[in-house]
Amino acid sequence: MRRSTLLIPLAVLAAVLAGLAGHLWSTRPGGDGDDGQVAEGPTVGGPFTLVASDGRTVTDRDFRGRWMLVFFGYTFCPDVCPTALANVALVLERLGPLAERLAPVFISIDPERDTPEVVGAYVRQFDPRIVGLTGTPERVRAAARAYRAFYRKVEPEAGEDADAYLVEHSAWLYLMGPDGTFVKVFPHASDPERVAAAIAEAMGEALPATSEASS
Repeated sequence: MRRSTLLIPLAVLAAVLAGLAGHLWSTRPGGDGDDGQVAEGPTVGGPFTLVASDGRTVTDRDFRGRWMLVFFGYTFCPDVCPTALANVALVLERLGPLAERLAPVFISIDPERDTPEVVGAYVRQFDPRIVGLTGTPERVRAAARAYRAFYRKVEPEAGEDADAYLVEHSAWLYLMGPDGTFVKVFPHASDPERVAAAIAEAMGEALPATSEASS
């Protein structure tokens, strides 16, 4: 029986991150956590050099001047990643014109299977505005370390295809400011309406009125 991808509970993830990064996530008081979390301790985010679906080298500096919504996942992910990217697509839709100021970025943590072309085709299924990135194992590891993102390859069980492995990973959406600094982090399954509202608030804007609200 195959094991499913683990969405690490907050308490376990905090312990892992404490060991890896020397700090804990702290949840903003009030609500159910969908309005974002703030990090205490070492900086979250930093330089990265990865590859886009068209083969271009992309660095964190290419996104300066735009907000970023970053997620670490992989294209063979059975549940968490599709949920996260579907929600990102809904966030973009809800932001309306404000989405032009946001760069949604999907960084693969499975460079063995996720070529630039594979990642590009995958993210386009959800929204063509999502930027898919991958790279060498070393560069992916460096990017994940900068964002305090956890992942671990799970070897297939005896008798299974060697390429049918899963990857355990944390599942956060990181909101980064136009200058590349960390702003908020959201659980991957957060309500898109609330995530969009939090992003608009960070931008100093109000969400556009919906057709239902204006009718």
